[in-house]
Amino acid sequence: MTVKTNAEDFDSGNVAASSSPPYIPLALTAVLIFIVGGLLGFWFGRAQTPADDSVEAGFARDMNIHHEQAVQMAALVYDRTGNEAIRSLAFDILTTQQGQIGIMTGWLDAWGLPLTSMGPRMGWMDMPMDGLMPGMATAEQMASLRAATGVEADTLFLQLMIPHHRSGMEMAQYAADRSRIESFRRFTSAMATAQDLEITYMEELLEAVGADVPPADAGSHNHG
Repeated sequence: MTVKTNAEDFDSGNVAASSSPPYIPLALTAVLIFIVGGLLGFWFGRAQTPADDSVEAGFARDMNIHHEQAVQMAALVYDRTGNEAIRSLAFDILTTQQGQIGIMTGWLDAWGLPLTSMGPRMGWMDMPMDGLMPGMATAEQMASLRAATGVEADTLFLQLMIPHHRSGMEMAQYAADRSRIESFRRFTSAMATAQDLEITYMEELLEAVGADVPPADAGSHNHG
């Protein structure tokens, strides 16, 4: 297994992994990538410090939560799929987003800001809310994914991850368009681009097996 951990990859929001199954146990791989991401995030975050109520701080906090669920879904399907394309996709999502969680946590540490906020989520996008953020799977959907196996698990994973990515992509692009911190803009813009490409790939995987692709507005914030 080869996992890229150079500064350029992390600064652009990419953590690449090979398509073959990892030789290191999955949980250990995720922990190592989180640690490396956190160190790099702390390093890059020292240059500028945004305010506690800034787009940068709000994005980092909320996207950490958003990513955590994607990591959980990817780990679930990785352990039970017999489809090597799905296994590779799940591994890439898990490692990439776990690394990005490390980076965003490192930013908040470097900025001297708390990892959580007392205010409602998504306030930085001018759409404060309680409960699940757009695109996130419900408790019932997560339970269904845990109970599923084989092709059923593969299909449900893709149908949940597509709206999850759509929402994450919109959050990342919103942040990229409004931040004044260059490294943050590069990171969030690269994240949006990568998730857009993965959405297209996941739609193709669903279409190949004749399964329904979530409608285009699934996971969207409908934010003007």
